[in-house]
Amino acid sequence: MNIISAQYIISSPSVDKCPPADKAEFAFIGRSNVGKSSLINMVTDRTKLAKTSASPGKTQMINHFLINSIVTKNVSQKWYLVDLPGYGYAKVAQRQRKRWTKMIEEYIRLRKNLINLFVLIDVRHKPQAIDLEFVNQLGEWQIPFTVVFTKADKTTQREAASCVKAFMDKLDEQWEEMPSYFITSAIKGRGRKELIGLIESLLQQTSTMFSK
Repeated sequence: MNIISAQYIISSPSVDKCPPADKAEFAFIGRSNVGKSSLINMVTDRTKLAKTSASPGKTQMINHFLINSIVTKNVSQKWYLVDLPGYGYAKVAQRQRKRWTKMIEEYIRLRKNLINLFVLIDVRHKPQAIDLEFVNQLGEWQIPFTVVFTKADKTTQREAASCVKAFMDKLDEQWEEMPSYFITSAIKGRGRKELIGLIESLLQQTSTMFSK
């Protein structure tokens, strides 16, 4: 799949304010400071599409980007890439956190054109309860998702493999069928081919459901 263009469309405070659900949609979410913006820029091959920041909690609304890509030979298809607020730590008031939680849950559960949710996990850390709880909740809601381990360039291959195994082993305690996962590095471009390949495959499967 070749991405022809990628442009920011709108930031919405709630799911009912989002653009019409007439295109396939792929959303990215993770704890604050997991490297979400950098990964989105890597996937789209744009250096400044999503704004990166050293401070957690900068993404505060549902951000839509319109992507135009060549999915199969000479056939283009437009789809939405969505940048969601991070869950977990952020230096904001408790009231604001509750608003974010409500916004995220309603988007995930009510957005009818959401094809896949990419859940980002920092590969440098041992399994965190908040990540495991979020993933298990997605399972209960029956939301299609893929685990994306980020920042593989910031640790050794052995340590990354150990943390990935520990996380997946934790999921294996409750899941009958394990979710798929990728290991990525936004700096080195690792995992981009696999992510793009999955999006392309899902777009082909759902092409008749949405207008181009």
